[in-house]
Amino acid sequence: MVVEALRDARVVVTGAGGGIGAALARAFAAEGARVMVNDLDADAAHKVADGIGAAVVAGDASAVVPAARTALGGRIDVFCANAGVGTGGGADADDAAWELAWDVNVMSHVRAARALLPEWLERGRGRFVSTVSAAGLLTMIGAAPYSVTKHGALAFAEWLSLTYRHRGIAVHAVCPQGVRTAMLDGAGAAGELVLAPTAIEPEDVARAVLSGIAEERFLILPHPEVADYYAARAAEPERWLGGMNKLQRTYEDLRAKAGEDA
Repeated sequence: MVVEALRDARVVVTGAGGGIGAALARAFAAEGARVMVNDLDADAAHKVADGIGAAVVAGDASAVVPAARTALGGRIDVFCANAGVGTGGGADADDAAWELAWDVNVMSHVRAARALLPEWLERGRGRFVSTVSAAGLLTMIGAAPYSVTKHGALAFAEWLSLTYRHRGIAVHAVCPQGVRTAMLDGAGAAGELVLAPTAIEPEDVARAVLSGIAEERFLILPHPEVADYYAARAAEPERWLGGMNKLQRTYEDLRAKAGEDA
C-alpha cells in the first residue's frame, strides 16, 4: 500500500517497544516516513528502531513531544498516541489504578495535543492517531478503569476532530478488539472469553491504520464487526446491556471455577 500522506512524514509512535506500536512504527517506515520510537523500555525501543533506521526517545509518553521534535529535525507531522495500560478491576480498584489508567490512556493524549497544536495550527497541517480500543466504543467486562478511560480517549479524539478538521488537523481513532500482544496475555479470563477468539496480529492493526489514513477515516476498525456492535449498542441499549450482562455472568462462572474472586 502506498499512503502519500506518510511519504517523508516525520512520525512519532509512543508505546512502540512492542505490540501494536512496533507494528505501526515498522509500517510507517515502510511507507517512507521518518519515524521516532518511544517506549518506557529503552532496550525494546532501540531494538525496534534499529530494525527500521528510526530515532529513539525513551521515557514517559506524556512528555515526549519536545525531545521527539528535536530528534526528527524540528518537526512532527504525525503523532501516534499508542501507549496505554490495560488496568483491570471494578469500582473497587484503588485510586492508584484509576489514576494510572487516566494518566496514560487519556492525559498523555491531551498533553501531546497541547504541545503539538500550536505548531500544527500555524502550519495548517497535522495528524493525530489515537490508539483507543473497541472498549472505547463498547466496554470491557472486568476492567472498569480501562473501559472508562478508553471512552475518554475516544471522546478526546472526537473533540479534536470536530474542532480542528477545518484547520487541517486530521484525527484517527483506532479501535481494535483482541490483538495478540502482551496486554491480551495479561487480560486473564475476560480476555480469553471476549478477546482471544477473534484476536488478530499487531500487523493487521497497522494495515488497517494505513488504510484508514489513506481514506481519511476518523474511525478505524481492524475488526469490522465492531461497527455492528456499536450500532446495536446505540439503537437498542437495553438489549445490548442484557447481552453484555449475560457475558458478565459467564465470566463470573469461569472465575469461580478457577477459584478466583468475581
